[in-house]
Amino acid sequence: MGIHRLNHAVLFVSDLARSVAFYQDVLGFHRVPMTPDGFAGAAFLQAKDSTNDHDLGLFEVKGAGPSPAGRATVGLYHLAWEVDTLDELSATAERLAAAGALAGTSDHGSTKSLYGKDPDGLEFEIVWLIPADRLDDAALAARRRIGRLDIEAEKARYGGQTRGGVGISVPA
Repeated sequence: MGIHRLNHAVLFVSDLARSVAFYQDVLGFHRVPMTPDGFAGAAFLQAKDSTNDHDLGLFEVKGAGPSPAGRATVGLYHLAWEVDTLDELSATAERLAAAGALAGTSDHGSTKSLYGKDPDGLEFEIVWLIPADRLDDAALAARRRIGRLDIEAEKARYGGQTRGGVGISVPA
């Protein structure tokens, strides 16, 4: 089985309208009109530049409490979405912070990451990948640690509009 990428994720949420608003307003997803008839508690969303049919399915579970996954049970830790540029990563950090949803940032050497939490506390990652032709020994060695992310320093090094992931997740 040759997997290319994650096509979509489906999440259970406690308040569909609140979750749809978060993913639209903070992360720029838009609603895709594909909810089956008689399925009022579901929504399908697509990321702005995605080529997927949809990237996120949301299914409401009324009265549900927070997930104990990672604290008391096994379960999914987070999903990661890739952005094209460090300027987009920076703008996303600002939107997440303004919404009170920025949970942290990390420099993983070859990847530069933001961590956020949706209204139900479900964690996700937004990542920019150093293009393959820009990877050096220092970036590759730094994958073995988690460092502090300085987006402005990364933009100075790689350029704010440099397309990330080229030669890795995007064909060269």
